[in-house]
Amino acid sequence: MVVVFQSLFVLAGLVILILLAFRMKGDKAIVRMPENYKELLEDYVQFYRELDEADKRLFEKRIEKFLIDVKVTGVNAEVEDIDRLLIAAGATIPVFSFSDWQYINLQEVLLYPGSFNEDFDQGGFDRYIAGMVGTGAMQHKMILTKWQLRQDFINNNNAHNTAIHEFVHLVDKMDGTMDGVPEIILERKYVQQWKNIMDSTIWQMKTYGSDINMYGATSHIEFFAVISEYFFVKGESPGGAYNVATNL
Repeated sequence: MVVVFQSLFVLAGLVILILLAFRMKGDKAIVRMPENYKELLEDYVQFYRELDEADKRLFEKRIEKFLIDVKVTGVNAEVEDIDRLLIAAGATIPVFSFSDWQYINLQEVLLYPGSFNEDFDQGGFDRYIAGMVGTGAMQHKMILTKWQLRQDFINNNNAHNTAIHEFVHLVDKMDGTMDGVPEIILERKYVQQWKNIMDSTIWQMKTYGSDINMYGATSHIEFFAVISEYFFVKGESPGGAYNVATNL
């Protein structure tokens, strides 16, 4: 009798786990795109506006897929439809040319109302961070700020977009190391050539100045992210650097 009850208990446990798994899978698959999502994309996302109709439909499917795969959670901030769309757009833009791309190193985007510090505090005077790719306890998470997210898509004049910047860091990190060398999309035989291009461009920036954000000259990691911002926001690649990284 004891054995029978133990077997029934194990069976019941398995049934519960299976039901929970299907429920989680079903919940994850429910994404309600706002009725006016096309208008919002047209109004706020220049990259989308410049696509032809076929690519616009593809872009829409890509952002919907991203929102199925990645949870967006507000931390002292309300996550609105426009925020979800802009986050998904920031994720899709840098990898739009890669049709089968998935951010397997991201599970959740945390949306803060404004800037934060290195301890993730949202108050005080030492808040200067607008976006971050998580590590350690924050692995597989990203933090973006609601105010900066919206401002960057509204204002395309400064070649800056924090969402694109942080998602490019994730592209860089996909090969296991965040070092400015996106080996997930760059053949190994071209790695040294890309490093040489980064070094020479950083030297030129430091020596002669540049309309590229000088933060990109602080390291290879930030160079790749900043040059990507420039490329996708301004629609051009200074020195061909981003084209080299993605097309070698």
